[in-house]
Parts: sequence; C-alpha cells; structure tokens
Amino acid sequence: MQPRNMSMSGVVDLAAVKAAGEAKVKAEQARAESARQGGPAAVPASSLVIDVDEAGFESDVLQRSAEVPVVIDFWAEWCEPCKQLGPLLERLAHEYNGRFLLAKVDVDANQMLMQQFGIQGIPAVFAVVAGQALPLFQGAAPESQIRQTLDQLIQVGEERFGLTGIVVDPSAAGAEAQAAAPAPPGPYDSLLEAAARALDANDFPGAVQAYKNVLSDDPANSEAKLGLAQAELLARVQATDPQQVRKDGAEKPGDVDAQLAAADLDLVGGHVEDAFGRLVETVRRTFGDDRDRVRLRLLDLFEVIGPEDPRVGAARTALARVLF
Repeated sequence: MQPRNMSMSGVVDLAAVKAAGEAKVKAEQARAESARQGGPAAVPASSLVIDVDEAGFESDVLQRSAEVPVVIDFWAEWCEPCKQLGPLLERLAHEYNGRFLLAKVDVDANQMLMQQFGIQGIPAVFAVVAGQALPLFQGAAPESQIRQTLDQLIQVGEERFGLTGIVVDPSAAGAEAQAAAPAPPGPYDSLLEAAARALDANDFPGAVQAYKNVLSDDPANSEAKLGLAQAELLARVQATDPQQVRKDGAEKPGDVDAQLAAADLDLVGGHVEDAFGRLVETVRRTFGDDRDRVRLRLLDLFEVIGPEDPRVGAARTALARVLF
C-alpha cells in the first residue's frame, strides 16, 4: 500500500489546547532546570523506542512532544505490513539518534487511542509535536519516503517550536547502535560510470535503470540519488512539447499534471525558485493522492538541486508550512 495523507477529522481531544499547553510548560521547566544543572541528561539508546498505552499516553507522548517530535506507530501482531514497517522505523529512530522518539501503540490493546486518532487501517503513522497531532502516512512506505517525511517533521519541530531533540548517551548505545549502523557501501564505481555515460548520451531510460541498480543495494548513495533525479527529470522534459507545457501551466492552475510538467521545464531552464514555488502552491491547493504526487515530485527536484542550496532550504520551509 502506498502512503497517503490522512484526514484528521476523527482526532478528538488528544491535542487539546490545555493538555498541550501544560505539557509544553512542564517540558520548558524541565529544560530550564536541566540547563541550571549543566545541560540535559543523556538518555540510553533503548529509550528512543518505547511501547505506549492509553494510561501512559500523556506522560510518554504529550509531555515528551514538547522536548522532541514523537512519531507514533500504530500496529498489531496480525498485521503483515506492520512487521515490515515497524523494524524500519525502529532502525531509523536509532539512526536519527534522538532527533525523534518512536512510540509504538498496539491497537488491539489500545482501542480508544485508535478511535481518537480516527484510524481506519494499519499500519498508520502519526507524529505529535508540542502537543499537536499530525498525520504522516498510512501503509508500508519506501524508506526514502519515510526519511523525507521525518526530515520535514524534524525541520518543523526545530523551526516552529524550537525542538532540538534529546541527548543520547553513547556509552549506553551498545549493541543497539551497532545494529542500527548502516552496512558499508559496496563498490559501485563501474555502475555509476555506466549511468553517467548513459546520461551524457541522452539515454535517459538507461541512466535511470543504472542508478536504480545502485540504489537497490545502497539506498543512501548520494551520487546515485542525484543522478537518478536528474535522469528522470530530463526524461520527462524530453518527452514534452515545451510551448504546450508553458501554455498549459499558465492556463490550467488547477491541473496537477500541467503544473508538474511546467515545474520540470522551469527547473531545466534554470528557473529554480519558480519551479519550487509552483509546486508548493500546488501542494497547498490539492488533497489526497494528488497532493502526495506533487509533494514527492518537489522532493525529487530538491535532489536535483542539492540539499545545501539555500533555495532548497527556503522551499522546504514553505512546503512544511503548507503541509503542517
């Protein structure tokens, strides 16, 4: 199942203003006291993943969410996709090293929480930031999309609420940290060279496949991620009529396909901010699967420009505002 945006219409009372406010005040007081004592106390790596029930939800999730974003994984023993997603989220929680906490909720044992969040199917993943509940995705999602969602969540927590995460005690990490460490990349030089040659020869399908071959074994390979984003962009633009794309982009602001094609053309033409702004505005106007398509395309275009470019940072902030 592909991830999708989830309606918050069924969420009742769990991010109530009073509870969230009290949680935030308590956390701020705790941080102030910690600062007076020489800084925040480090927590063991085992504290990055916790099991949460209805009785402990306020202290384990609401109050902690004023210190660090809390990601909630709703799961059940009988749910097969949950068995794929759960271990991935746990590994990422250790890899992100305190930038978010993972709270696991067994829906069979916590029906009230499931109802409060308005969950229709599992696995379902939410976040709570400063007492506010945010839907992330439903279903087993690819790791790359999960990482992008987590990065956006962490950015929102830092920029909007000043949440910088928690300090993890490295001496307590032990086997958990070692288990979470990614495997060393393999020798992909020849595959990357073949992909680059295909890209130079305008063999975009060949370049796309070559880069995907690398990423299938090494999903974090930055060179392959950049090359794949470039090859896919150029392949899409090559198959279009630029004049018609510009015409449709101007005359059909509500047509998602027209806006996606126009943004591609903007980027290839060097109009980076125009491309980003067009897609951010399209995300704001759309919902459901259409919104997710546009958001993912924007993230692909971020890869083409590179995360260090200030235009990407500005667009990420704008995207976070319309998403959350």
